[in-house]
Amino acid sequence: MRGVKKLLLQSPCSCSRNMCSVTSLKLNFMINAHINDNNINHARKLFDESPTSRNLVSWNMMMTAYVQRHQIQHAHGLFDQMPLKDAVSWNIMLSGFHRTENTDGLFQCFLQMGRAGVAPNDYSISTLLRALLRTELDVLVHQVHALALHLALNLNMFVGSSLIRAYASLREEEAFKRVFDDMLVKDVTSWNALVSGYMEVGSMVDAQATFDMMPQINVISWTTLVNGYIRNKRINKARSVFNKMSERNVVSWTAMISGYVQNKRFMDALKLFLLMLESGTRPNHFTFSSVLDACAGCSSLLMGMQVHPCVVKSGIPEDVIWLTSLVDMYAKCGDMDAAFCVFESILNKNLVSWNSIIGGFATHGLASRALEEFDKMVKAGFTPDKVTFVNVLSACVHAGLVEEGEKHFAAMLTKYGIQAEMAHYTCMVDLYGKAGQFDEAEKLIKNMPFEPDVVLWGAFIAACGLHSNLELGEYAAERIRKLERNHPVSYSILSKIQGEKGTWGSVNELRDMMKERKIKKQKAISWVE
Repeated sequence: MRGVKKLLLQSPCSCSRNMCSVTSLKLNFMINAHINDNNINHARKLFDESPTSRNLVSWNMMMTAYVQRHQIQHAHGLFDQMPLKDAVSWNIMLSGFHRTENTDGLFQCFLQMGRAGVAPNDYSISTLLRALLRTELDVLVHQVHALALHLALNLNMFVGSSLIRAYASLREEEAFKRVFDDMLVKDVTSWNALVSGYMEVGSMVDAQATFDMMPQINVISWTTLVNGYIRNKRINKARSVFNKMSERNVVSWTAMISGYVQNKRFMDALKLFLLMLESGTRPNHFTFSSVLDACAGCSSLLMGMQVHPCVVKSGIPEDVIWLTSLVDMYAKCGDMDAAFCVFESILNKNLVSWNSIIGGFATHGLASRALEEFDKMVKAGFTPDKVTFVNVLSACVHAGLVEEGEKHFAAMLTKYGIQAEMAHYTCMVDLYGKAGQFDEAEKLIKNMPFEPDVVLWGAFIAACGLHSNLELGEYAAERIRKLERNHPVSYSILSKIQGEKGTWGSVNELRDMMKERKIKKQKAISWVE
């Protein structure tokens, strides 16, 4: 077979394009062979050189190859040139828009499909429903359901499962239960959708009960249930379900590892990763990303440095997701040189990548480097988000750059239309407080559109401790105690200020109060692994 394939691939080269012609079947076989070998350019050349031999299958095959490689613009170009389009052609484009998260483009394509007289099939409806979820167009779910009824697709397992997920996303429990009950034939996919639906509306009791009633259970069913318990912060129950799985794949392992990371149980995540390797399951880039996040969470530089070459040796292509996790890991473990080296190697940087390196420099007090990378990011055409500005303002705090901080804080709204949140106000209060500008800090707090939280008052009282400002320190401590009566910061910093002022009677009163209320001083932590 391999010899036949080689002969077929070589045959068009033995004569000129104008003197030889291949059958449609042979052309499609050769195009498919090149696509499978990841030689899409060769496949396209064959396609272009054989206008009389190519048929509908040839067009659809080439468009599918482009869509799978996220080259939607090339697929769209071919689609516009097609002399004849069938439902498969339209579905390929719908899939392409869905892959690139272009919901508006997908919806317009779906409308044009109907106008062209091509009836949507179960794949068309299902793709549209998946694309509408959690977007402003999700209000159309009921209309799409009506269309499915009109096309007699409502009882289809494929469409039914998509409708269940859509109504679950809209929190319409009765609607998705009704869809499930109306389905004449229910497969494991539709049962999985029902379990997932109950979890979406927050009913893990019903999700577990439905899972227990399932006539057939696959690895997706188990993983769905694990994810449900993770989402509901029941990580121990999720692990219990995970341990009962007779079969696990990379998705289920990654889901459990990621769940531990989300719940800040970083060492458990790393231990589970080692068990995964022992099981012979090969990690993917999502697994490695979660593991690197775990290393960053517990500042385990040694483990992170061991995972890094594992990713490289695994043959996984350089991907912005795991590379950004690598940047974040090195930054949070204190090796900014390694973090910056990895960051520079990322060819297709995204906003998360930039935020990671800016945040890393800011955390380590390298304000000038953080602000320099911010300027590079903006010049590269990226629009900063709320996280970016938290990092930039933090950099200004570390370096005491009051005017620079004020400039960026103002630019958030005036230049980028970003409303400041609690974290941004906390940075500015911290910036003013450390600079001793308590009037500015108080003015900012009074003009906030929401009530300050414990973290903000904690930044303010820390500044009072830095400058031995007893009057404002007592005021801030009182505000903290109103929000959280036994928070140790208000007691420890006030005790420090009063000690510096020599008011030892007040210090002893605070210590007695801490003993009475069983308040313990916050322990210092070490960054040494």
